Amino acid sequence: MRVVLIAEDDPAIQDVLRFLAEGDNLRVVAADNCDFAIREAKAQRPDLAIVDLGLPDRDGTELIYSIRTWSQLPIIVLSARDSESQKKAAFVAGADVYMTKPFSAAELLEKMRELLNGGGPDGPRATV
Repeated sequence: MRVVLIAEDDPAIQDVLRFLAEGDNLRVVAADNCDFAIREAKAQRPDLAIVDLGLPDRDGTELIYSIRTWSQLPIIVLSARDSESQKKAAFVAGADVYMTKPFSAAELLEKMRELLNGGGPDGPRATV
């Protein structure tokens, strides 16, 4: 079974993401802060990560940078931050897809499936 790491501190959004992922036959590893997400990423070796940038202990870009030191697993940023500079920082850190909240569940699932199946965004990293 494939594993998705969800790094999200909002319990309601984490529950929605868990529901979507488990409904798509993915095992979920959830973390509500950056430090725990880094530990879980190293221990669980997920196939995909969904990262909120507004984590309580550190910025989510630090989680992305950390993952990129040892893995090229697909990373989707799901954040309320919508400035171009914040999107650029996430892509520089190593994000593959950037989606803003509120998000479309159908679009998120499609991006997850695409990345898990080796498709990935066409050309440069994608913003939704």
